[in-house]
Amino acid sequence: MKVVIFCGGFGLRMRSGVDSAPKPMMTIGDRPVLWHVMRYYAHFGHTEFILCLGFGGSAVKQYFLRYEETVSNDFVMSKGGQRIELLDSDISEWKITFVATGIDTSIGERLRRVRPYLEDDDVFLANYGDVLTDAPMDKIVDHVMASDVTASLLAVPPQASFHVVEFGTDSRITGLRSAADLNVWINGGYFVLKKEIFDVLHEDEDLVGDAFPRLSAVSKLEAIPHHGFWAPMDTLKERSMLEDLYRSGKRPWALWTHEARPQVGQVLDKRFSVADAADDGDGPMAVAI
Repeated sequence: MKVVIFCGGFGLRMRSGVDSAPKPMMTIGDRPVLWHVMRYYAHFGHTEFILCLGFGGSAVKQYFLRYEETVSNDFVMSKGGQRIELLDSDISEWKITFVATGIDTSIGERLRRVRPYLEDDDVFLANYGDVLTDAPMDKIVDHVMASDVTASLLAVPPQASFHVVEFGTDSRITGLRSAADLNVWINGGYFVLKKEIFDVLHEDEDLVGDAFPRLSAVSKLEAIPHHGFWAPMDTLKERSMLEDLYRSGKRPWALWTHEARPQVGQVLDKRFSVADAADDGDGPMAVAI
């Protein structure tokens, strides 16, 4: 099943200086959060990705065109480094389509612009590219495919980093409650979509703000509640928290670390270079890696 990832946002709350990379390229450990999201989907067998590029699109292209398997996999080196034999592989089975969808484009319009690459798909997945979870995507997909809804979203409790303030007409505070203690849910950024989504998504509209209310009005939108791990990376504080989890070895989103994977024995020819393969053009590019 194809996975559409929206990875062209500016990520203004993440910026501490001048940076030409989009937010999904901010790293957790040695890999960008975008890679962690893709690796999560690949764990469930979804290895065909459509990346909706915008701001910093060239950085995304160059990262994958120059992808170094040896960063996160064991390997055997011989012949003075000319021969590298991988003992495992991250992305050898992935197919990635890179599509420029504009700089200031809404999420909904980005999705509309990659519709030609989804014509043969009755159901597909979508993601913001900067949110991590341990949700059971295989069970979620099975559930949505068996239902009559057009779309689903992962619903999660709000983060506990802020409090709701209650006060009267005299402005005297009568109560403080953590947002996490409220009986409310927020959009977790993991979507299962059927092709009928395009019937309610119009030009330049937003997916969640415009199309989803139309589905909700006819009971065609479903929330998938998830009480497990979920974490966004919208701010430097949230990135720091994820970095701390990564360094401690407690990575609940990294479901793939529990896989029993055979040694692949793939040999890399270090003489090959793709440094000139990517450019800043607007045309789509598909790379099978």
